[in-house]
Amino acid sequence: MTALAEQRQWTVPGPPSLPIVGRKLNVARFGVDSIGFSSQLFQTYGPVAALTAGGGTNLYSPDSNCPGTVVAYGPDIVRDVATQHHVYHKCPLSGTLYRQRNQSDRSKALKTFGVGLFGVNEENHIQQRKLMAPAFHKQGINHYREDMVAITQSELDALQVDQSCEIGQFMQRLTLRIATQTLFGEDINTSDQTVGELLQEVISTQLSPLTRLLPVDIPGLPFSDYLTLVTKYEQKIQKIIAQKRSADSGEIDMLSMLIHARDQDNGQQLTEEELIGHAGVIFLAGHETTANTLTWTLFLLSQHPQVYADLVDELESVLQGEPPTVEQLSQLELLDRIIKESMRVVAAVPWNGRVTSQETELGGYTLPKGTEVFLSLYHTHQIPDLYREPKAFKPERWETLTPSIYEFSPFSAGPRLCIGAAFAQMELKVVLAMLLQRFRWEFLPGQVIDRKGLISLKPKSGINMKVHLQDYQFSDGSGGVQGNINEMVQLPY
Repeated sequence: MTALAEQRQWTVPGPPSLPIVGRKLNVARFGVDSIGFSSQLFQTYGPVAALTAGGGTNLYSPDSNCPGTVVAYGPDIVRDVATQHHVYHKCPLSGTLYRQRNQSDRSKALKTFGVGLFGVNEENHIQQRKLMAPAFHKQGINHYREDMVAITQSELDALQVDQSCEIGQFMQRLTLRIATQTLFGEDINTSDQTVGELLQEVISTQLSPLTRLLPVDIPGLPFSDYLTLVTKYEQKIQKIIAQKRSADSGEIDMLSMLIHARDQDNGQQLTEEELIGHAGVIFLAGHETTANTLTWTLFLLSQHPQVYADLVDELESVLQGEPPTVEQLSQLELLDRIIKESMRVVAAVPWNGRVTSQETELGGYTLPKGTEVFLSLYHTHQIPDLYREPKAFKPERWETLTPSIYEFSPFSAGPRLCIGAAFAQMELKVVLAMLLQRFRWEFLPGQVIDRKGLISLKPKSGINMKVHLQDYQFSDGSGGVQGNINEMVQLPY
């Protein structure tokens, strides 16, 4: 098929590419502010739009022949993508860098890094998920509650009262410690550089624009540093796996459970390569997104003092100053509603990326094989017909609201429903219950709160709050918020 014929297959509308800079400008605009740019696309072209008319963009797919990128939203579209497991595939978290995996001995580590459940599809995905399921059963998750409480208590004890705290960094450190302890059995306070800290360094280097624009293994270039870090991670996780296998001590961290997982029908176990891939993906998919959800939730509470006051009343009434037990978590109904509303109105994970394994139709348009599809969970959660006053933070809506999983899907839907959803929800509730009973977090007015991120949405410059012992002065710090967060949520002051 000629290039012209292939171009004619692309029917999804989108903005034209400008001379000289071509399609790269639209890609850059999406990378800088995916929410803002896609909002413009949806307003102009409808619920299915291309980053560029005619396609030709490639943000995520490791296939060098990617025909283009589509953004889309709406419950019907979410359902079509989520339920057609054989059509809409996931790709490794290394994205376009995954195509470098066979370039040299140093790049071999890319064959496993960021792969896990994101790099397998259809029957292979179902089998892998089945083997991993015991690590996420209720009994195991309930045990992790002890680690969550101990680490949260440790971090709260270290806070300085009446001092400013950048809550994004605080939440990142807190969830990093919880993730490394529950997944690998390590605490960053009691060991040298943990595998969790190393993974953070890997991702930071991966996100550097030069790493992706110039994937050449020459000393001094970011891509070379990236390969060094990925290899170091692989070696470190191999050592941990070997130690856990030889010790056979009955540890119940997630990695130990994955090592000993066995298919009851055929005795199949996860290979070392699969273990390396799964461990990295579980950590990366859970740690940062949970930290950002906690950060946004604390910010929203600081701007809604009555909701804040009602939540502290509930926490103190049920918990009386203590960390929540597993049984008590179900009694914290307002806390549950607040977390749901926070995930809806801001969406710490705004996008769900897929790649078509074959030609298909979405929203009335034909998508060629290999098309990148970014589902906007954020825009789906903002549809007025589903959510009255969608930009308002109203936890009370969840007293009667019962949306389908395609209308509200912070943890995705279908066969790829997040395997760690129950773990994340427990962590969110345990951490918030402990933070809010002990301290009042006061937003320091005048800050510019802009959004940043593609896979995970965070405050661009962080959020500074003053830490007070709980004094119930919830109105202090309300108002004075600047930045494009005001485009996402209607703040009352």
